[in-house]
Amino acid sequence: MAPKDPISRLNARVIGICIAAALGGFLFGFDTSVINGAVDALSEEFNLGPGLTGFAVSSALIGCAVGAWFAGPLANRFGRVPVMLVAAVLFLVSALGSGLAIGVWDLILWRVVGGLGVGAASVIAPAYIAEVSPAGVRGRLGSLQQLAIVSGIFVALLSDALFANVAGGAAETFWLGLESWRWMFLAEALPAVLYGLFAFRLPESPRFLVARGDVDRAAQVLYDFTGVERVNLKIQEIRDTLDSEHRSSLRDLLGPLMGLKPIVWIGIALSVFQQFVGINVIFYYSTTLWRSVGFEESDALTVSVITSVTNIVVTIVAILLVDRVGRRPMLLVGSTGMAVSLALMAVSFSFATAVEGADGTVSAELGQPWATVALLAANAFVVFFGATWGPLVWVLLGEMFPNRIRAGALAVAAAAQWAANFTVSTTFPWLSGIGLSFVYGLYAAMAALSLIFVWRFVRETKGLELEEMTDSLSRR
Repeated sequence: MAPKDPISRLNARVIGICIAAALGGFLFGFDTSVINGAVDALSEEFNLGPGLTGFAVSSALIGCAVGAWFAGPLANRFGRVPVMLVAAVLFLVSALGSGLAIGVWDLILWRVVGGLGVGAASVIAPAYIAEVSPAGVRGRLGSLQQLAIVSGIFVALLSDALFANVAGGAAETFWLGLESWRWMFLAEALPAVLYGLFAFRLPESPRFLVARGDVDRAAQVLYDFTGVERVNLKIQEIRDTLDSEHRSSLRDLLGPLMGLKPIVWIGIALSVFQQFVGINVIFYYSTTLWRSVGFEESDALTVSVITSVTNIVVTIVAILLVDRVGRRPMLLVGSTGMAVSLALMAVSFSFATAVEGADGTVSAELGQPWATVALLAANAFVVFFGATWGPLVWVLLGEMFPNRIRAGALAVAAAAQWAANFTVSTTFPWLSGIGLSFVYGLYAAMAALSLIFVWRFVRETKGLELEEMTDSLSRR
């Protein structure tokens, strides 16, 4: 029997460890979206008003921002893999605590704990994947993070729908005397345990190992997993960019442009724009949103699941295209498509009429053809986001920073992303009181601004080695 092709063997191994690392993204998506199907039941269980409802939904994002901020420095000190293991424990604790919460503030506490894990995973997974991936396929492997995120969103929404449908509603008792919405949270314990088991077997990042002086282990990882044949030359390139005479810290991010290096500001802006287009309104509030325009709870949950499936499909399309088309062109197309689809949603909801329910709450009612237009536009928005800004921002954040500041810069950018996510998610219930047409018009304006930003400031990184990344603001 002929020996196996070493390149195929190595490619399979690097794909395997990237998939294992991306499981953090699965939990990222699951943890942040699982509350979707529980929002209305939570509001009823704990008698919440719109403000506290919005805070309960977005409270995890506080932990996300904190977890992202500290993950970079911790990863530089202890390694990428130990931080993944800590994140897995946080996910598990959050799942159990949230499912067994006795009050809204108790629930919020456990959601914040889970957020710490999400924030850490959002920083470590893209950095790790970028650091172990060959340049020619780094975009595809980096996109696995977003594929894992949208898969986590899909599984969360699907499990929400299953629990609610079997129990007869999210607020109904399901099993062991616990309401269905509690099992929505408890279900996260299984993937959390699996993530910890997979992370435990991952090799450490070769760039971290070189920075710590463990050259032998770094060489082994580069040869066995990344497929590098001229290992000594690669290690020397890594040494040259790491400037390992001093320990990396957040001080290395300081620069002349309002206190930070230009490339760090680009990463922050990409993160903020990714959230300010309002994508997580679709995934956090979609069930409530579609119920408000005439869908029953089971139908609204089904529509949310369909939307998440669409997100998975277009993310796979992005994985196939990113290393062929490039990052920058795809972002430009995505910004244009999002701006148009969000504008259509704004127009559609301008025809909504206010209806007062039996409990005194006021909701929007959308007649035909605008209900159909709004549904199609919302899914078009998901398509454009999922095929471009969803995966590619994580790809860029994982690869655009120089080696010596990557973990720290990614931590700052990810923290900014979670802060922006928190802002959008918390303000949506209040802004929707002004009018959904106003809200989606605002998100459309953000999408249009993102187009201008990418055109002016974002450079192409397709095919570049990580050692070629600089602090430069200019695009190629």
